[in-house]
Amino acid sequence: MFSSPRRLDLRLEYCGHVPLSEVSDAWQVLPVILKTSFSELRHPKFDQRWENRVATLESKHHNRICEIHFPDLPSFLWERFAAAMQKSFPELTNLQVSVYGVDPMSVLPDSFLGGSAPHLRQLGLEGISFPSVPRLLLSADGLVKLYLEDIPDSGYISPDAMATVLTVMTRLESLHLGFSFPRSHPSPASRPLPPPTRFLLPALTELSFKGVDGYLEDILARIDVPLLDGLYVQFFVDFDLDVPQLHRLIDHAEEFKACDHAEVLIFDFSICLSLSHKTRVVDWITLALKLHCGGLVSEQLSSLSQACNSSFPLMSTLEELEITEATNLSSHWNDDVENARWVELLDPFTVVRDLYVTDQIARRVCGALQELPGERAAEVLPALRNIFVDAPGSLEHIQEAIWPFVAARQLSGHPVAIDHWRKE
Repeated sequence: MFSSPRRLDLRLEYCGHVPLSEVSDAWQVLPVILKTSFSELRHPKFDQRWENRVATLESKHHNRICEIHFPDLPSFLWERFAAAMQKSFPELTNLQVSVYGVDPMSVLPDSFLGGSAPHLRQLGLEGISFPSVPRLLLSADGLVKLYLEDIPDSGYISPDAMATVLTVMTRLESLHLGFSFPRSHPSPASRPLPPPTRFLLPALTELSFKGVDGYLEDILARIDVPLLDGLYVQFFVDFDLDVPQLHRLIDHAEEFKACDHAEVLIFDFSICLSLSHKTRVVDWITLALKLHCGGLVSEQLSSLSQACNSSFPLMSTLEELEITEATNLSSHWNDDVENARWVELLDPFTVVRDLYVTDQIARRVCGALQELPGERAAEVLPALRNIFVDAPGSLEHIQEAIWPFVAARQLSGHPVAIDHWRKE
């Protein structure tokens, strides 16, 4: 076994229980995986184990390290970690580090990993400021997974620099890019025109982004992602959304065209739209769009309506729509303007047959729709046939809000049935 460790792909998984120098000489030929164990958070030797791991980075054994998994690296070890990682790690293929509680002005130096990581296949940095990461990534053209999340403001990466990095990543399968805080971006009118040709990311199947919409638009204007089957976007909303490149990306992704179920989830200060396939495994979300906006439900509905207007792709495939709230939002409702916002949101869902709502949402939606005049009442959700309400007991307590709408649809020749629904 020890005569062919590479052919057998053997690894020594080291969690810092004792200093690596005390580990049996029999294991000295194996590449090392540095990681934490799930059960050690309250272990009496928690700090000592972390000391042993970081000491391994500083030791002569660093050239054997092939993977580093450091979730929640203690802040008291940050400076030692940053200093130890300034040399080359010739065997390193996977690096995953997250840290919190560190001075926001603390940054990884240009010499991190010796400034080059040609063998790196997976890189994940969370809550870490590393302004020079584009330069390092240009040497890591074999990357398969890249996760740069909760990037502090001091570690901001420009869209130009990020786009340049992506041009060399032809093997990249998963990209997660997320900023901790919004940073202002040029208005749509002042953005440069998209390049005449876009470069191809032939292996990318998963894309996740958190930031301002203008940043993502700048990136998407330069790339084509033909195999994309998972898209997760969070926007900090501070002005009218204008996302034609996001619409183009969604429209060109074949996997998304099979989506037939949509879910709108309302939080205290955000709203999320997710799309999935009814026939697939539960909780498998193909596309999610989350908007961080004001505390009023009317503001959240308005923001989502802007993002999902009539030009939003996939609206012609969605047969089920689910609308729920994450918490009791009674203090967030704005009755004066809310009815119009509900109509704006529901207008593009022209083929939805089944609507799933909580009793609170049912009151609001049906109240808004029943106020529509004449033929307009049948133009919103024209294919609707069933409303399923997640409510305890009978539906008598919400009949006053729902039944006028049901009666109006009956008279218009577009009958709607009401039934119970229990959300799992």
